[in-house]
Amino acid sequence: MPGGVPEARHRVQEAMRAWGEPADRIEAAALIVTELVTNAVQHTSTRKIRCRLLRSADGVRICVWNRGRARIIPSPASPGDSAGLPVAGAPATDGQDDDTLDHLAEDGRGLLLVDALAARWGTRAALAGRLVWADL
Repeated sequence: MPGGVPEARHRVQEAMRAWGEPADRIEAAALIVTELVTNAVQHTSTRKIRCRLLRSADGVRICVWNRGRARIIPSPASPGDSAGLPVAGAPATDGQDDDTLDHLAEDGRGLLLVDALAARWGTRAALAGRLVWADL
């Protein structure tokens, strides 16, 4: 299944080039889809993962769906939390730099990238699986 990550990235780049999207948006989409598909591969017990691009007048939405629900991923950032990402059990730092990357669990760092590059993103779980989406 790891071969699916580069394939998804390549297909996203091809589709967005064909749509005439600017290079910076194509690169952002490639990074986002790489992270979302990688997470799906790592956190599902099934081999069925789908990636879909939706284009509208407002932009492009990247959707990654997998059948498994083996692990709940963090939700997008909300005020007052650590970017909505898991925090490792690190010792207190006397109030200095509590938001440094050293305090984030290693498996949540890629979602910081998604949060930074996407206009917005989210996740939805259902009996049939999990959908994670990001808007550019």
